[in-house]
Amino acid sequence: QVQLVESGGGLVQPGGSLRLSCAASGFTFNTYWMHWVRQAPGKGLEWVSAINSGGSITYYADSVKGRFTISRDNAKNTLYLQMNSLKPEGTALYYCASPSSDYWGQGTQVTVSS
Repeated sequence: QVQLVESGGGLVQPGGSLRLSCAASGFTFNTYWMHWVRQAPGKGLEWVSAINSGGSITYYADSVKGRFTISRDNAKNTLYLQMNSLKPEGTALYYCASPSSDYWGQGTQVTVSS
């Protein structure tokens, strides 16, 4: 069965960095666009970033552009999100997903606070 397992979240001070990982299994990872989506407390889902199947095309929300970097290692079936210069408004549950196929992980919590 399809599994997406996120890791790497935690508590970080404003201005700090975190690297999220998402281990994929149960589907042909290297043929799918993959996304990071987040949900802040009490708010709806917010799309963060996307990457094409080969890793050569990336897109970012304006709110994270220049600070976050999405990447993937198809040999390891793993998606990454490098987050730098984190802001308190980045506090959220971060999901990796292939929304078009309704594949979602369970999320990893990121808390940005001093």
